[in-house]
Amino acid sequence: MSDRQPYSFIVLRYVHDVMTSEFVNVGVILHVPSHGALKWRTRKTIGRIKSVFPDLDREAFVSAMRTVERGMKLAAKDIQKEALFQQKNVVSVYAKSVIPHDDSSLQWSSVGSGLTDNPEKTFERIYERFVGRYDVNQRSRKTDEDIWRPVRTLLAERNLNISLEKKTVSGKTDSIEFKHAWKNGRWHAYEPLSLDLADAEGIKDKVRRWRGHLAAVAEDTTEPLKLHFLVGAPENNQLMPAYQNALEILRGSPFQPEIFEESQVTDLVDEIEDEVREHIHNE
Repeated sequence: MSDRQPYSFIVLRYVHDVMTSEFVNVGVILHVPSHGALKWRTRKTIGRIKSVFPDLDREAFVSAMRTVERGMKLAAKDIQKEALFQQKNVVSVYAKSVIPHDDSSLQWSSVGSGLTDNPEKTFERIYERFVGRYDVNQRSRKTDEDIWRPVRTLLAERNLNISLEKKTVSGKTDSIEFKHAWKNGRWHAYEPLSLDLADAEGIKDKVRRWRGHLAAVAEDTTEPLKLHFLVGAPENNQLMPAYQNALEILRGSPFQPEIFEESQVTDLVDEIEDEVREHIHNE
């Protein structure tokens, strides 16, 4: 006679953008009615999610997951209520009592089921399959620093006598600190900008924030500035239309920035070299 008993499980997903439906699994609930067992686990760290969605609101996400944990503890106390046992796919009843079905960023998968003679082992296997295994071997997205590194290398190779420094440009209500700047009559600032992000909206949001920030400073500053952006493209070719749109948003920013794509890093360094040589000649 088999000791295997039916179970059902459901996976919790973090959906970063409900329009594109990109998601990362962030938790699992397993229910074994005959054992009176309701097991759950959610992510306690956001490293994996942050690598996929760099613009993730850490505070909001952590708060949401704490709410899920509290809700599951309350749901576990209801496991003895007979009415719930008579529901079909009972695990979904518990799940939706914690997070109802709506258009929020936390959503439930469809229900899975099977037979088990060891709920603990089954739960660990399911969690590893749907959540845990994605915590390793993930491609690291390019950061702003990754975009800037080739510039630093080329400047050193050419022995350019230039000392790039931090420069803060201020208006009446806002200011921006540029990390790579030098003065040659007016300030020249070089800003690396990685758009190797997870989704189209994240790409456009990043340049919109830059454009808004520049606008807030440009309204009141009287200090002349020549601004250059070195922009890194997304690895995902499906995001290239959003990337091209982002470049146009950036080109329309205050200070009339000059845009160099990552593949044009040599052109940017050539321009810096020309300006440095001219500066030295005029001294």
